[in-house]
Amino acid sequence: MRLISLELSGFKSFAKKTSLEFSAPITAIVGPNGSGKSNIAESFRFALGEQSMKSLRGKRGEDLIYSGIGAGAKSNRGSVKITLDNADRILNIDYNEVVIERIVHRDGTNEYFINGSRVRLRDIMELVAHAHIGSSGHHIISQGEADRILNATLKERRVMIEEALGLKVYQFKKQESEKKLEKTEENMRSVESLRKEIAPHISFLKRQVEKVAKAEHMRGDLRTLCLEYFKRESLYIADVRQRLVREREIPEKKKEGLEEKLQNLKKELAVSSKTDGRSHAIVSLEERMHAARDERSSAERKLGRLEGMISAWQMHFRKEQERNLAHKQRSISFSRVEEFVHKLDVEIGHIAERQTLEGIQAAFSRIHEIMQKFLLHESEGGIEKITLDTKDYDDQVEQKKHIEEKISELEKEGRALDLEYRMMCEEMEREKEVGREAEREMFALMREQQVLHTELMQIRLKEEQCEREEKEFKNDLGEAAAVVGRELVNYANFVINSVDVLAEGRDKQRERRRAIERTCVRLEEMGNGAGGEVKREYDEILARDEFLARELGDLRQSAQSLRELITDLDVRLDYEFKAGVAKINDQFQNYFSLMFGGGTASLSVVREKKRRRLQLVLAGEEDADSISEEEEGVEGMMIEVSLPRKRVSNLDILSGGERALTSIALIFAISQVNPPPFLILDETDAALDEANSRKYGDMIENLAVHSQLILITHNRETMSRAGILYGVTMSGDGVSQLLSVRFDEAVKVAK
Repeated sequence: MRLISLELSGFKSFAKKTSLEFSAPITAIVGPNGSGKSNIAESFRFALGEQSMKSLRGKRGEDLIYSGIGAGAKSNRGSVKITLDNADRILNIDYNEVVIERIVHRDGTNEYFINGSRVRLRDIMELVAHAHIGSSGHHIISQGEADRILNATLKERRVMIEEALGLKVYQFKKQESEKKLEKTEENMRSVESLRKEIAPHISFLKRQVEKVAKAEHMRGDLRTLCLEYFKRESLYIADVRQRLVREREIPEKKKEGLEEKLQNLKKELAVSSKTDGRSHAIVSLEERMHAARDERSSAERKLGRLEGMISAWQMHFRKEQERNLAHKQRSISFSRVEEFVHKLDVEIGHIAERQTLEGIQAAFSRIHEIMQKFLLHESEGGIEKITLDTKDYDDQVEQKKHIEEKISELEKEGRALDLEYRMMCEEMEREKEVGREAEREMFALMREQQVLHTELMQIRLKEEQCEREEKEFKNDLGEAAAVVGRELVNYANFVINSVDVLAEGRDKQRERRRAIERTCVRLEEMGNGAGGEVKREYDEILARDEFLARELGDLRQSAQSLRELITDLDVRLDYEFKAGVAKINDQFQNYFSLMFGGGTASLSVVREKKRRRLQLVLAGEEDADSISEEEEGVEGMMIEVSLPRKRVSNLDILSGGERALTSIALIFAISQVNPPPFLILDETDAALDEANSRKYGDMIENLAVHSQLILITHNRETMSRAGILYGVTMSGDGVSQLLSVRFDEAVKVAK
């Protein structure tokens, strides 16, 4: 990489656009004091991003802009543009020529450009770091700063050498990695905090989901139990109906035949016994017996209905008892507890607001009332306890009692009529002759008709019982479908052995019904309908927690990678630094011996000592003793020299010339180890005598093999080594002007 040109416009004393070409290995800039030569060296610092106004000999950005003298117009901005040849791609940018420009405005704002594109200051610093140059590096030695490296602190000296060795790139990477690590650790803390915040909610939702899963499991068991129960019940009811139809079929046919025979016999008896009063009495008694039987049958049917209603009421009462018992064992919801605590907090806050005894007592009364309501409400299951009106039940029981009494009376009356009927029949048998066979046949048919009537009545009672069971079956099916789901309507598809069903006793079916009722009550207490929402919320928050866990794992892995990278960079920096210091020491010794005709000089890595003052305070005394304690600080660079023929090893007691020679030897040694593209020296030879000036000239010619040199000097010996000579003068309006001479062209002209 080579320095092509420098362009200044409005920068300090260069009011007009001024360009300097650097086509020779050594370029010298000369001129009287105060003409603006040092402004050229400072322009390099400015363009490469120097932020210290003190290093640029100013207090604010406005001081870097040409301000004019008298009536002269002042510039609104100052700019410096450096053009570099990047054909060898030392700079990490895909251009053969790289133009770095910086502009400062009157308001102090700065703009930075690379090849005309606006960039950040950091972009410029990272770009030039690859070429071992910078705004405050060893390659720019401003006026009066020749021994700056000697006056610098241990830490500052180390920074200069690190920059000279090209370690800035690694330091930038390390700083960037440390910032990323800090941001990563901050993100880790943020993610961990988020996980801690949602952990209690996950635990709560997990318990709710487990409760919902348990309810779903119970619902599945209940579904199977209900399908089996209703399939069994439907088979039982259908079988009962078929049996009753078959049982009724034969008695009905017999009854029809008997009635037909009786009608015929009655007609015959009516014709043959019109004057027979006993026959009329028997017929009348028969009618009374029929009326009594009908009344008894009606009473028995009514009794059967009442017994069914009483049984249904007792079943409902038992179900409500089981439900109330389940309510008492229910858990209290978290929202109810939160509401209770909130009400207590409000009343406790009112106690603090009320200062009177009456107000405090009133608040405590309200707190007591809230606690009583909460405990009463939760002890009763959180709902209003169900109470049943027993008035109808008592009426039904009373009606049943009356009907049973009436049936008992009818039975007595029936037995009495039957006894009377048999007595009359026996008397007629005694009175009638064998010839009256028709009457005997009629009475036999009537007795058979009575038996059939009783049989049919029993069948009718069974049919009514079957109807009640079928109605109850439909009601149970509707209630179960509301809890389990509409799929219960497909109970007919449930596979079961019908033979086993019909062979099983009713007790097991009743036990299944009670199990269904208990499970329904428990499911009702556990809540229906909200399970899907809870599961969705749990899945969502669990997925978020898993995402955060993955993010945390990625962040931890990234943090570990960054730590490893920082460790590798530290190792690389330490190795490169120590190897570079060893090379600098070799060159430093050579240049130092050349400048002083012998002696020794070296750099060494030391750790700076800091003193810390401790105070010892005695108990009960106001005075305090203090002691000093040393502690180790940061690492730095120590310069050790030994002049020939002198017992001098401390830099502080070197003369001005000796300090200048030492600093020049160190600067040249650093430049030889890791040569920068260009080296700017502002009057570093001012303190040299003629003999040392020749040595200085020889050394800069050796340096020019590896780096371009821009020398600001008054020394004739130094001027003679330059290929291009720029002369700087200042006009009456305070504007620096430039004249240039190429020595090779001048020699041709002179010849």
